[in-house]
Amino acid sequence: MSGKITALRFQRQNPERVNVYLDGKFAFALPAIEAAQLRKGQELSDTEIERLRALDAETKAYERALRFLGYRPRSEAEVRAHLRRRRIESMIVDRVIERLKNAGYLDDRIFARFWVENRQQFNPRSVRAVRQELRRKGVAPEIIEEALQQGYEDEEEMAYQLLSSRLHRWHGLDRAAFWRKGGGYLARRGFSYEVIEPVLRRMWAYLRADSEGVAKIVG
Repeated sequence: MSGKITALRFQRQNPERVNVYLDGKFAFALPAIEAAQLRKGQELSDTEIERLRALDAETKAYERALRFLGYRPRSEAEVRAHLRRRRIESMIVDRVIERLKNAGYLDDRIFARFWVENRQQFNPRSVRAVRQELRRKGVAPEIIEEALQQGYEDEEEMAYQLLSSRLHRWHGLDRAAFWRKGGGYLARRGFSYEVIEPVLRRMWAYLRADSEGVAKIVG
């Protein structure tokens, strides 16, 4: 039903938002820039109240999405799922997603490149593993492939460098033990047998040559 604005009060914890009271009761909150268009004593129709409440709901959802994005970049699907878990109406979710895109806060291409670069730098995994991760995050196949093409040049060399970083743990192992531990380590990071097998051979040859060189020096 319609109502008269009886008070407009800035929120204590968020001075950029204003609480609107109709007929002496709290009705909804608005961004200060929107509330500036209202005045005490103003009569609001049912349609106006419904519009302002929808604006309040959208603003809250938008701010929630921004907080979610504040931890790390997200895919569009991740943001949608986050908002839907809060039981936010689909129409509002769609508007929030569009606002985020227009503001440059949400872009699956940028997100996919970030994910690939982050994996390579901090937690290397195979192309297959990263592709699966991005699929689970709802990124479109063509965007995933574009990011992978830009980020991965030589998967075998990546696996070799990754294995090299673990060599200090495996000195002294026989071939079977090295094959088991090294192969398992790379497999858990998504590398295929076609990549793992030549990397293990190359690394084992290096270890043999290194140990033989040490033996000659000692001898």
